[in-house]
Amino acid sequence: MKFQPTDSTKAFFRYPSRLASAFSLIVLLAWPVLPVKADTPAPPPPPPLRVSIPQAVREAIDNNLGLLAERYNVTQADAQMITARLRPNPVLTVDGDFIDTFGSGFFGSRTSNAGPTQFDARVDFPIERGHKREFRMEVARNAKSVAELNLLNSTRTLVMDVQKACIEVLASERSLALAQQNLKSFNDIVAVNAVRVQAGDLAPVELVRTRIAALQLGNAVTQAQSRLRTAKNHLQLLLGRARLDDDFEITDDFRQDSQPVTFDGLLDQAFQLRPDLQALKSEQARNAADIKLQIAQGKVDYSVGVAYHRQQNAIGTANANSLGVYFSVPLPVFNRNQGEIARVKQEQLQIETRVNALQNNIRDEVQDAFQRYRTARTLLDGYENGMLEQARNVLTTTEYSYRRGEASFLEFLDAQRAFNDTTQGYIEARADYARVLYELDSITGKAAKP
Repeated sequence: MKFQPTDSTKAFFRYPSRLASAFSLIVLLAWPVLPVKADTPAPPPPPPLRVSIPQAVREAIDNNLGLLAERYNVTQADAQMITARLRPNPVLTVDGDFIDTFGSGFFGSRTSNAGPTQFDARVDFPIERGHKREFRMEVARNAKSVAELNLLNSTRTLVMDVQKACIEVLASERSLALAQQNLKSFNDIVAVNAVRVQAGDLAPVELVRTRIAALQLGNAVTQAQSRLRTAKNHLQLLLGRARLDDDFEITDDFRQDSQPVTFDGLLDQAFQLRPDLQALKSEQARNAADIKLQIAQGKVDYSVGVAYHRQQNAIGTANANSLGVYFSVPLPVFNRNQGEIARVKQEQLQIETRVNALQNNIRDEVQDAFQRYRTARTLLDGYENGMLEQARNVLTTTEYSYRRGEASFLEFLDAQRAFNDTTQGYIEARADYARVLYELDSITGKAAKP
């Protein structure tokens, strides 16, 4: 069907001003309902790919999910302190008595033999004795201190885990660099041997041997790459990162302190700074306050009440208002809180035993860590005082001789393996020494200091 415009339609489109006015009216009417695009907050910047060890530790403290969950114990302790400060609520009682249910009020009787109808409103105020509120607040304060110290101890453990994970990344990077360097060296020798075989200067079996050795070194590179990727993923999970990036790097080098340490100094620091030991001592203070609280709970509380009474007869012609005062106290015949008092006293003995056990464990941890420190220091000194340089010189000399045909492939391969073992041992010695330094900080409690 073909559209036929009417005369009015033709007249409307004949005048542009009418068309513009109509369009403006439509826009104005539709303007309030047009959707307004809300300002969306900018996404947070991505975490850096290159961090130092202190930056990694700070990021883990801020973002690690396990530590974030541990912080809620402190906020819960704050809520318990609010509860401990509260006083008991007064009790309101409203009652009606001697209501003439079957008398004049409902069935037309004019007399009531039960007595005048009475309505009461009563308020009772509990009065705590024995300083219960003060002892509750003291228990709550010490419980919060325990929660804070336990959080600090969790931070200490996390810091040590992050530092060791950083050392693992650094050691894996250096092991990978060593494997890649060896592979490059053997690939160069394979290329030289291929030319020598073509020139008739070398037996083909020597070329096969070098190619097999190069393939083995290629497998070593693949394994080193896998270890490095695993170490990076583990570290990024400790940092609380949701996205694991293979380009993540640690910018620091191995820690290598030169200042000597002593066993007695480490033990004294551990007894003074370890947050788990301080938490147990705060637990002792909380238990001492709890003993006072439970003894106070065995004392009875008073209750003072005030009541308003209103009496009236069935027809409301005789009314009486009166005031009553009440005093009540439970008789401590059976329950004097004996069980809870005995429980907290046994808990006191338990905490004392746990303190002694933890002190013994700390002494053993410090002694073992100090022994590992001395061993790691001795091994590292041995590598740095000539062993690594000698292995490098032997490899350089043997490789030069092999290229000139003056040394056999087995001699060169033995020199290469000796250099690899020595260099890898040096990497592990530096990593072990750095680990034990961080471990000493953690065992003595210095890693948990804010």
